[in-house]
Amino acid sequence: MSSHLSDSEIYGHLWTTPELHKLFDDRGRTQSWLDVLAALAAAQADVGLIPADAAAAIAAGAKVDALDLTEVAAQTRATGHSTLGLIRGLKALLPTDVHEWVYYGATVQDITDTATARTMRTVLDIVDRDVGRCRQACLTLARDHRTTVMCGRTHGQPGLPITFGFKAAIWADELTRHQERIAQARPRLEVVQLGGALGTMEFWGEAALPLLDAFADRTGLAAPDVPWITARDRVAEFTWLLAMVSGTLGKIGNEIFELQRPEIGEVAEPFTPGQVGSITMPHKRNPELAEHLDTLARRVRANAAGSLEGLIALHERDGRSWKAEWLAVPESAQLTGAALGFAARLLAGLQVNAEKMRANLDERRGYLLSEPLMRALSDRIGKHAAHEAVYAAAMAGIDRGVDLTEVLLEQQLLTPDQIEAATDPAKALGAATAFVDRMLKT
Repeated sequence: MSSHLSDSEIYGHLWTTPELHKLFDDRGRTQSWLDVLAALAAAQADVGLIPADAAAAIAAGAKVDALDLTEVAAQTRATGHSTLGLIRGLKALLPTDVHEWVYYGATVQDITDTATARTMRTVLDIVDRDVGRCRQACLTLARDHRTTVMCGRTHGQPGLPITFGFKAAIWADELTRHQERIAQARPRLEVVQLGGALGTMEFWGEAALPLLDAFADRTGLAAPDVPWITARDRVAEFTWLLAMVSGTLGKIGNEIFELQRPEIGEVAEPFTPGQVGSITMPHKRNPELAEHLDTLARRVRANAAGSLEGLIALHERDGRSWKAEWLAVPESAQLTGAALGFAARLLAGLQVNAEKMRANLDERRGYLLSEPLMRALSDRIGKHAAHEAVYAAAMAGIDRGVDLTEVLLEQQLLTPDQIEAATDPAKALGAATAFVDRMLKT
């Protein structure tokens, strides 16, 4: 029975996905390490360090289904070594004459770091795919609501008219940059680690550098210029990239959370019949998807902060920082994957109430058009003087509970025609729709 929520039969769906979970559970992680061991043996055979038939036997035996994981766990505890239990378990499956060629000259980080690099590659494939799904959903919202006028808000207060499509286009643009970051990060992250005891590859003599290239070829990764045993910036970059992706999703979730409040009522997340918001208040429809995106983003950010600790490594090997990544990487990847799944569902099924958006705008009694009114007045008296005049009129109107235009007319600051021209929300959108169009062309 597991104590981590990602392994929970009851709650696991909130914290991971089946696709990602199988990468990081005992079987997935162990098979990943076995694959690296097999690739190492094949590369060593390629450069003449071990017999080819030994490498073939290692590849044939390196299957998690054949291992006794209970015994591997017992040997790991007994030896206190990260991979010796696995090595003993693998050797037990192989002919005696192959035993000495298993893990030949390698150290634990050669195996685990290379496995991490391969896993990061797989995770980035998944994240890139699902960021793309979320981006496409945002573009659909931007297109469908290109001219859907709503209150734009700053500091939590209504400011000027915008369109909901403009808001969605900003989300899509941010997700686009995450896909760019993923592509840019891949050459730095998808790199093997092979250095032996201290990173110098001393054990393999003159075959060291050819082995490094052969190992990279066998794993499908790139060869580094220098081993990265204590250079943990790659893993830190990976977790920070996930934190940025999940942070954007958290921002979108928070926005939808706020706009879904009944007193605003401009959007609503998809509702599934039978979904229960409260066992004490039967009427409630809670913003479960939007809310959970914020929760997941907080946890990934916390892991990203912790991953920076790995940059402070001592001498040529330091297990303190390295092993902390064993928690940060799987959890960050699974939480981000879960967030992407929830976000894609939320965005694809989002209900947009255009009528409520317009009603909320109209209820502001013209105050959200103070800038175009000020702009009209500035043609006559200058911008700063116009600001002071419209400010005074707005404060007076708010105190009296009347429309802004009423005060402007009373003070004869603008004519009725000037006010009418400046107070059509559809004409006060600036370049909002043009920006949507620019995003739709990407």
